[in-house]
Amino acid sequence: MTEGSPSTRSSSPVLGVVVVAGLAVAVGSFLVLDPVLAAFVAIVVGVGLAMAVLARDWDRHESFEERELLRAQRRKEKWERNAGARAKDRARWEAHQARKAARESSD
Repeated sequence: MTEGSPSTRSSSPVLGVVVVAGLAVAVGSFLVLDPVLAAFVAIVVGVGLAMAVLARDWDRHESFEERELLRAQRRKEKWERNAGARAKDRARWEAHQARKAARESSD
C-alpha cells in the first residue's frame, strides 16, 4: 500500500483507540480483580497490544517483482563495475592457455 491510501490513514487513529482501551482494561482489571487474575489479564492485553502495534504496517512493502527488479539492477551495476577485472582475468587466462599450448607443442 502507498502512504496515502485510505487504509493507512485510518489505521493510526484506530490503533490509538485500541491502545488506550487496552491500557484501560489492563489498569481497570487491577481495580476489580484479584491481583493474580489482573496480572494475567494485563499480560494477555499487553501481548495483544504489542501484536497490534507490530502488525500495523505488515502489508506495506514492495512486491516480489519490485524486489527482484531492484536486485537485478544491483547485479547489473556490479557486473558493469567489474567488467575491467573480468577482461583482465580473461587476458591472463588466454595468455596462460597460449603458454600451455606452446609448451605442449614443443614437447
